[in-house]
Amino acid sequence: MRAVRAVRGVWHRQRNPLRRRTDRIEAWVGVAAALLILLGAPSAGWFVGRAAHDVLLETVRAQLQQRHQVWVTVDRPVSRTPLDPDPETASHRDARLRVIGRWTGADGTAHTGRIAAPRPVEPGERFRIWTDDRGRVVPRPMDAGAAGTHAALAGLGTAVAAVGLVEGGRRLVVGHLMVRRFRDWDLAWERAGQDWGRADAN
Repeated sequence: MRAVRAVRGVWHRQRNPLRRRTDRIEAWVGVAAALLILLGAPSAGWFVGRAAHDVLLETVRAQLQQRHQVWVTVDRPVSRTPLDPDPETASHRDARLRVIGRWTGADGTAHTGRIAAPRPVEPGERFRIWTDDRGRVVPRPMDAGAAGTHAALAGLGTAVAAVGLVEGGRRLVVGHLMVRRFRDWDLAWERAGQDWGRADAN
């Protein structure tokens, strides 16, 4: 609708005998901006989102190849000093999930370290963690759903940025045209003042 209104505005201004060159330029700038917003911004968002999705899927595949789930055996909970008397605080809840555990990496090397348990556990219990090829603890690999979400956000952000850039450019041009109009009006009034009251002035 915005593009249609812009085209109609250009058509009416073309037929207006009082139109100025700056009016025609502003109208065509409005048409170009409307078309860029309606067609260019979504296209830019789609291309960026598609490219980001392809890159993120490659990351997903690489992480699935390089990260492995292994079993951890709990040795003991991590000893802690009471920092807060309230047992319901986040620091205490997190501390209860920190344990010393033993695991074997995908390369067969044995490891012992302080890790976060997914739930309160007791010595001897087991749970699974993600490690790299050398047995070092790493975050859970990204999945295809997360990759799609990040790609969609990247595409949406690009489209919004493109709309802002186009609208900012349009306003910059219109502002320049307004300055030019005011300057032309001042010159016209100056010439009219010089001719005002002259008998031969038309």
